[in-house]
Amino acid sequence: MRKFTALLLGLALLFAFQAGSAFADSKADSKLNQVIDDVIGTPYLSAGTTTKGFDCSGFTMYVFKKFGISLPHSSGAQSKLGKAVAKDDLREGDLVFFNTSGKGVSHVGIYVGDGKFAHASSSKGVTISNLSDSYYANRYMSARRVMSTASYEKYADDPADQVDGGPDVD
Repeated sequence: MRKFTALLLGLALLFAFQAGSAFADSKADSKLNQVIDDVIGTPYLSAGTTTKGFDCSGFTMYVFKKFGISLPHSSGAQSKLGKAVAKDDLREGDLVFFNTSGKGVSHVGIYVGDGKFAHASSSKGVTISNLSDSYYANRYMSARRVMSTASYEKYADDPADQVDGGPDVD
């Protein structure tokens, strides 16, 4: 009974910390923050692109579609879009890519600030992880910026705004 109680307490703490905002130190009212927070906990579903379930690239497609930015349903294809960004220059909304299969880009997430990224994990569903976690740190490959500075600032300042066009990168 003690082990069961300890397990329940541990799970409660885990969910309590993951239920908070995805964006630790960014503008709390950002549209990107709201979109990601709304789907935290959505289950993983292979080839999933809706709130019924996401795979990693389906999750990023869903989020960026809310801003009028169309992404392909493939982490490898997404890794070729936009502008390359150094790990030290990441900002909220940048795509981060990982080699989890040993065969090149095979996982994608969205940087949310404070060294963390949102992604659809095959074991946890949509969640927030640290780039410094050994699993991800050892598999990190690159990052790409698919949202222009103007669009980024627009959404950070006014969460009600919507993008009218497609990808615009500066």
